Amino acid sequence: MEDGTHTRIRIDGSFGEGGGQILRSALGLSAITGKPFEIEKIRARRRKPGLLRQHLTAVHAAKTLTNATVHGDELGSKFLVFEPGTPTPGDYHFAVGSAGSATLVFQAILPPLLVAGRSRVIFEGGTHNPWAPPFSSIEKAFLPILRRMGAPIEARLEKHGFYPAGGGRFVVDVGEPSPLSGIDIDRRDKIVKRRAIAKVAQLEPSIARRELDVVADRLGFDRSELIAMQVQDSIGPGNILTIEFEDAAGSHEVFTGFGEVRRSAEVVAAGAVRDARNWLKADVPVGVHLADQLMIPFAMAGSGSFRTLPLSRHSLTNLTILEKFLDVPIEVQQEGRNAVVRFGGTPK
Repeated sequence: MEDGTHTRIRIDGSFGEGGGQILRSALGLSAITGKPFEIEKIRARRRKPGLLRQHLTAVHAAKTLTNATVHGDELGSKFLVFEPGTPTPGDYHFAVGSAGSATLVFQAILPPLLVAGRSRVIFEGGTHNPWAPPFSSIEKAFLPILRRMGAPIEARLEKHGFYPAGGGRFVVDVGEPSPLSGIDIDRRDKIVKRRAIAKVAQLEPSIARRELDVVADRLGFDRSELIAMQVQDSIGPGNILTIEFEDAAGSHEVFTGFGEVRRSAEVVAAGAVRDARNWLKADVPVGVHLADQLMIPFAMAGSGSFRTLPLSRHSLTNLTILEKFLDVPIEVQQEGRNAVVRFGGTPK
């Protein structure tokens, strides 16, 4: 089907990982290429298929940023048509209205924000959610790489929003538009700094201490590298453990564990420690979840590479969506159990 100068791209929302990532990637890529799309079977592989509140917020945010024409944008919808206009800078405010992830809304509209340029965006909703990149990972691991690629972007957390209450808030500032430049993140330098931060809100402080004890025991962190924090600004209870590493080149990686009902502090910490150990053992600079987030920025740059662990289904699905919108050759080269992802070429 033709729409203006572009053929409408058709997407099956049930392929690959079959979740909201397909829609979020399509929204961002459509917004920067001007290519309309239609998607059916939205989130078909999820327990509650169709658009939930956070997905609908992402659609409306992309619609607002690009003055798009949209059909099917209602809760529960399994079909959507998105016909974008031009990304426009400005001051925006997007609220999920639940514990749905505000960081995933940010992820969806990041590409048009970078293209539009000087903007300030307030995001409200979940900021620390087990099913999405927490703000701490975005701030410490993802955004520094974007800035190395030339993106004038900063973010600050104003209020924590834990699942299930939500109510968090963060602000993103974007400067004048600047094309992203590809970089190579092919090796990890010596780890020069590490720390673990256990945050609890409206919960016993002993939970944080128990999590940090596990990190100290299993990763050998000393007490100066362990921080327990009592969060005062959350409207509901919550707990997150972050394990952070910085290498000599200034690259960061972050691993997280989230407290849940009937899940002990020791189990929460053990999961984060396991992820950190796998990354350390693999001797790669980019972890699995960070690799998911880097796919679209590197494709926008049209060049660059990074070494990572075996690609997740999210990343593999993202590659398929990228091919529908951008003519950027992408090569995934296996190195034992790890992978090198190389980008090259120019957009269509």
